[in-house]
Amino acid sequence: MNGASVTLGWGLAVALVVLVGIAVTVSLLGRFGISRALATASVRAVLQLAAVATIIVAVVRSWWLTVAFVLLMLGVASVTSARRMTRDRSGFLAAAAIGAGVLPVVALVLVSGAVPLTGIAVVPVAGIVIGGAMTATSLGGRRALDDLEAQRDQYEGALALGGHRRDAAMIVCRPAATQALVPPMDQTRTVGLVTLPGAFVGVLIGSGDPVQAAAAQVLVLIGLLAAETVAVAVVLELVARGRIVRTPGPRRV
Repeated sequence: MNGASVTLGWGLAVALVVLVGIAVTVSLLGRFGISRALATASVRAVLQLAAVATIIVAVVRSWWLTVAFVLLMLGVASVTSARRMTRDRSGFLAAAAIGAGVLPVVALVLVSGAVPLTGIAVVPVAGIVIGGAMTATSLGGRRALDDLEAQRDQYEGALALGGHRRDAAMIVCRPAATQALVPPMDQTRTVGLVTLPGAFVGVLIGSGDPVQAAAAQVLVLIGLLAAETVAVAVVLELVARGRIVRTPGPRRV
């Protein structure tokens, strides 16, 4: 096996169990209240990736299956983001924000020829971009809804002064919601200096040369930045226009 690859075996299993244990233990000691969620997320990751590894070969050999798999990823991302923002059914409009960010990026990299029109190339690139857009939508939408609740007086004051609902909401929620773009901006600024991200390392492990690896990583990072910026802009509009709302009740963790 390639020396840069992860070695399958008991060592990997032990490392995973210990790492999950560290996360859960620290959560318990810190009274974060998410210990069960951390353990559940870890177990789901193992099971889901095992399932994907089993079916991915068949998926990437068929364009119809590739498209279906990408749509499945979009659906799961939309449901996950919706649950993060609100218990109300309006949260499922997260699909619009995620789709608005993902579709132009994936279409552009395929039409330009930057990514080959093959399932084995499309699935991972689409997955990375969908994951980034999902996270940005969740953070942006959740923070926007939080601020509208916390700063209700400021919002109503803007309305009293004759402001439109959308404009008044934007005044309140835009500053914090756009902070959802700080992580991708920092990742893009510091790539190669602080971290060697997955796309770069993946190409190197696959015996690609460093220039090819750098090109793949730049494409992924800029694509992510574009997709996440669009996703945040769309989810902000949906919240500001009252299309995504929050009903009373505890939020999911």
